[in-house]
Amino acid sequence: MAEFLSVTESDSLHRHLEQMSMEEILCRMNQEDQTVPLAVEKAIPEILKLSSRVLLGMQEGGRLFYLGAGTSGRLGVVDASECPPTFGVEEGKVIALIAGGDGAIRKAVENAEDDQEAGWQALAAYDLSASDTVVGLAASGRTPYVLGALRACRERGIPTGCVTCNPNSPILPLSDYPVLVTVGPEFLTGSTRLKSGTAQKLVLNMLTTSVMIGLGLVEDNKMTHLRPTNAKLHDRALRILMEIHEIPKEIAERYLDQHKKVHLAAEALTRDGYSPKVQ
Repeated sequence: MAEFLSVTESDSLHRHLEQMSMEEILCRMNQEDQTVPLAVEKAIPEILKLSSRVLLGMQEGGRLFYLGAGTSGRLGVVDASECPPTFGVEEGKVIALIAGGDGAIRKAVENAEDDQEAGWQALAAYDLSASDTVVGLAASGRTPYVLGALRACRERGIPTGCVTCNPNSPILPLSDYPVLVTVGPEFLTGSTRLKSGTAQKLVLNMLTTSVMIGLGLVEDNKMTHLRPTNAKLHDRALRILMEIHEIPKEIAERYLDQHKKVHLAAEALTRDGYSPKVQ
């Protein structure tokens, strides 16, 4: 393996930040951020392989696991928690584990990411199989909590992936489906909550959205399987039904109240003669 040089820890290209005006700080950060989508674009072939693997596993009844520490771990928690309300997928299909446990979501837990055994110990409680996919999230690519878990997964034949921002990092050879997004030095040296975090968020958005579409949980460009669990989502569900079937709000409300889920209400509307609009 080539020598590991930590790009995410390399010196910022910007000097004397404390001497900059607030406007200059914001403008320079924005300039750096604009490079992130281009770096993600280069990784699309790798994202495709990972997404395809996750989709296949889920079609076989498997799950997607995220494993990370700090910012990376929190990004995994955000993505996993948004899948059920957005796509109606059952709880437990996308699971995020963070070093230090749920308490680390709000407050850093010292040294939690340095425990090489804790990641696998957390995963082992879920009785993993070859249909599951475990994705390590580590901007640095060297987090012991993540590396130990991926190593244990590979020893047991459990498919692994990763999202990292460091070329030649130790996490890459431990991943069957690695995703490397090289965003370069951070504006604030070593602060991977910036460009690296943005890159990881973009990749996770692409991963779960593409997989959920592949599972049939989206129709046209609509979230037809969303859970209308609050006023905003309830209103969105009504708009979807009203648009698809060209019906007034009162009819959409009646069917949604009866069937609870958008796609079930849509199916009932079709059965009752409210034909879907032809695009």
